[in-house]
Amino acid sequence: MASALCALALLAALAGPICLRLRRDPGFITGRDGRLSTSIVLALAWTVILLWLLLAILGYGLTAGGGVAYFRVADGPLATLTTVYLPLLGGPYVALIAAKAVVGLRVEHGTMAKPAARPTGSGRRPLHELIANDSGRTDLVDVQYVALSAVTMLYVVLFFLADVGGGLPRLPSEIWALTGAPAGAYLVNKMAVRANPVITNVTLKDGRLLVEGGGFTPGPAGPPPLLTVDDTPLPALADPLTGALTATLDPPRTAPFTVVVTARGLRSDPYRYGSPAKPAVPAPLRPGG
Repeated sequence: MASALCALALLAALAGPICLRLRRDPGFITGRDGRLSTSIVLALAWTVILLWLLLAILGYGLTAGGGVAYFRVADGPLATLTTVYLPLLGGPYVALIAAKAVVGLRVEHGTMAKPAARPTGSGRRPLHELIANDSGRTDLVDVQYVALSAVTMLYVVLFFLADVGGGLPRLPSEIWALTGAPAGAYLVNKMAVRANPVITNVTLKDGRLLVEGGGFTPGPAGPPPLLTVDDTPLPALADPLTGALTATLDPPRTAPFTVVVTARGLRSDPYRYGSPAKPAVPAPLRPGG
């Protein structure tokens, strides 16, 4: 029990300052678009857990474990490091590096829209971004990656606390699949997602509608982007600097209403405009949408 309490105290000493630092300034765990990065957060979490395990085992070995002899015994406390724990860490890091490369190349070649995130009043990013796409809609692939990774972390932490003196928990070597497979699906999703327009914000003032986002640029010799409000097409002008679309609501409409942008034959997620007092949210998809 004392060893488990000491290990918990060490985990708090490691993770506490990191969490406080990231809460004040989340820039380290955000992507280039300013949103929380799922791959960065999970890779950082696994790094902290593995570092905690190694430090806790070192502390136990030098105190209650009896010194250097503790590490020299057959099937010692680090026996499963290379067969279980490095693969557990490797999956998230492969996903992190590969996702950066894939997204960067796709944005450069215009096959993915990646608009900047809207700043928040508090300067903090909502945790929902970890399981959502750029439009703010929950993404099933991100959900499974975060959920399965969190369950695996819980397994490791609880089994270690149950027997700190035993060293790294003797988990099945196949458990790496709980991070490797979701990481692979996460990466494939980055490669397969279409370059649909993305609406990040809609504002209405004096009958003028402003739609911000990315991917509104038409293709070569293609038709201009189509802006619809509750399925009614509206003539829209694109800002040459920001790419934002502006349109006049005639006759004037009152909130709520749904905004959609279609460009290059691809349709954005519906964006539900509420009111200036209440932030707008992505509208639910219709059946078959």
